[in-house]
Amino acid sequence: MKPMTRLGVGIGWRPEIADAVERLPGLDWVEVVAENACPGHLHPGLLRLRERGVHVVPHGVSLGLGGADRPDAAKLAELAERAVALGAPLVTEHIAFVRTSSPALEAGHLLPVPRTRDALAVLCENVRIAQDALPVPLALENIAALLSWPGEELTEGQFLTELVERTGVRLLIDVANLHTNRVNRGEDPAAVLDGIPLEALAYVHVAGGVERDGVWHDTHAHPVPPVVLDVLAQLRERVDPPGVLLERDDDFPPEAELAGELERIRAVVGAAPAARPPAPDGGPAADTGAARPAENATAPDGDAPDIGAARTRLGLEQAALLSALVAGTPVPEGFDRQRIRVQARALAAKRASVVAKVAPELPELLGGPAAYRTAFLAYARRRPMTAGYRRDALDFAEHLLIQDLPADPAARRRLTTWWRDRAGTRPPRRIVRWARALVGRAA
Repeated sequence: MKPMTRLGVGIGWRPEIADAVERLPGLDWVEVVAENACPGHLHPGLLRLRERGVHVVPHGVSLGLGGADRPDAAKLAELAERAVALGAPLVTEHIAFVRTSSPALEAGHLLPVPRTRDALAVLCENVRIAQDALPVPLALENIAALLSWPGEELTEGQFLTELVERTGVRLLIDVANLHTNRVNRGEDPAAVLDGIPLEALAYVHVAGGVERDGVWHDTHAHPVPPVVLDVLAQLRERVDPPGVLLERDDDFPPEAELAGELERIRAVVGAAPAARPPAPDGGPAADTGAARPAENATAPDGDAPDIGAARTRLGLEQAALLSALVAGTPVPEGFDRQRIRVQARALAAKRASVVAKVAPELPELLGGPAAYRTAFLAYARRRPMTAGYRRDALDFAEHLLIQDLPADPAARRRLTTWWRDRAGTRPPRRIVRWARALVGRAA
């Protein structure tokens, strides 16, 4: 495997902190959410960073390479276009699924794939398709999860090792996600680090979160806690990472606090690796927990499941889970029902928050954030998302108008104008509103 580009220490670039990012001392590189970068209309701050020689890496969130369907060709073309426009040395995505096609449902969030032979076979083929469409190397990130799949056949280390061996894909290891999965799924970060091929490491994510009622929420809106820096130190003991990046997506602190977090990360990355304890036989340090597969455990492609059948089985499993999370259907057998409820609430809350960011006029039109949130969560319980967040905002507004809401006539007129300007069509007539409301009540 060819040596990875040395990136250094960087930060996730966001428009809200664009000016602060440009002033951060010693910044080596930035990462931008790929879907938020528009080729031909790049933010001036990104252009100035590029002119300074700062690497810019696009980080995708919507491909869903762990889903049962083949990657969307248009999304791949857009990701490739962004890589070229940014002069990126690589692009990154996630080992996750985000949607199902039958039924057509969107999670609006990254959901874990089962560590099974079926899921691995599908993921490997999807990765190869993506690699063929991209002009630069691809790296995939381990995700944080609130729930575990029943009946998994591989450890995290085995799953990632086989993925790398079959596809040559790079890994983006998020140490905050390793801590999240320790709390939420009982997985030992050290065991995972011992079980994965760190020679494939492209770079590392570091982020903050918070624990509530025994569940760790990977918020990217809190300072990086010492426990996450400890996991980074464990990784540093094993490998010198080509790059490390601080992620922050919300509740942005003052510039000095961001600079301080970067300095703490630099201190961990720059520390000399501690000596690893020798194995009992005097050989290399022993793996603990999620060990690497045995020498003959890696199934070559010829022994993998039939890909068509694997896609079908995986599609049915993912549809059942996603339907339970966003449409209120029965929880599939083997899942922790309490965790499903926690994840469902988290998905609805994130959906409400993102729609409010995409369409900030809606909370104002509905009488403030509290009234908006109450109305949206009531809507979300009956209407799962089937397209992106912008479509969801329009569908929510249409839903309100069908119900003759808001109750205030002036607010309803303003919402009608807002919806019509963006939907490009006439608002539903009263007879249509009545018919749709009747169907909704019957459902």
